[in-house]
Amino acid sequence: MNHLHFRLRFFLAALVLIMIFGTFAFMVTEHLSLADAFYFNIVTIATVGYGDIYPLTQTGKMLAVGLILLGTGAFLGVVAYATEIMLSRHELEARHKKLHLIIGVYFSEVGTRLLSICAQADPNLGQFQEHLAIKDHWTEQDFQRADKSIHPHVFKVDEAKVDLERLHGFLAARRQSLVSLLENPITLEQEHFTGHLQAVFHLTEELSAREDLVNLSTPDHKHLGGDLNRAYNSLVRQWLPYMAYLRHNYPYLYSLSVRTNPFNPEASPSVQ
Repeated sequence: MNHLHFRLRFFLAALVLIMIFGTFAFMVTEHLSLADAFYFNIVTIATVGYGDIYPLTQTGKMLAVGLILLGTGAFLGVVAYATEIMLSRHELEARHKKLHLIIGVYFSEVGTRLLSICAQADPNLGQFQEHLAIKDHWTEQDFQRADKSIHPHVFKVDEAKVDLERLHGFLAARRQSLVSLLENPITLEQEHFTGHLQAVFHLTEELSAREDLVNLSTPDHKHLGGDLNRAYNSLVRQWLPYMAYLRHNYPYLYSLSVRTNPFNPEASPSVQ
């Protein structure tokens, strides 16, 4: 996109310079006023033909030929790159919409439940819970304040409070969904989301590699806790932007997500 903007600016600058040069050149060669010379220049570049004013001198005729070639090329360049930028922007918006649709599927299948498991085992959540207790009336500024408040915080779970066997069963049942998301080329365009998926998939693999998730050694338990915290931290930072996107684009989905907020212990899908 940046190279398109550069080329558009180049052709715009070229067109402006050609118009300025052509106007003053016609003033000198054809002895025209500024208004007539400007009009003459526009008619020449637009190649609409001459009516009341036309070049009388040999120099003016050669100037007109040069302006037709250069001016038309610059004008077509402006139109071409402006059109390409508009189409690229439309395509980018469509891809962003598809990406958020994929993220929405992830939260429906895995993310929201995983957040709930982690939040229930987070001993320090209380000091940040108000920033994550999203309400129906939240604005973009509220989401920005929440993101700023939690940004420096490192979320940690008490792994002793997590039922690892149950967590493993939940993630293992959704292994194919995780693989499909990682294989999706649109997903790969979002580096942070891809990194989170890799963290969750790694956690799933770590849990699957152990035959006994109940009688773990203390170091092994700590190791799994580190894997879980990695997924937890990246998930929180995916969840807030996703909720802001829902509020702006899909109010009905946003309403349900607020009523099932994993950080609100009193959340209920039932409308009160």
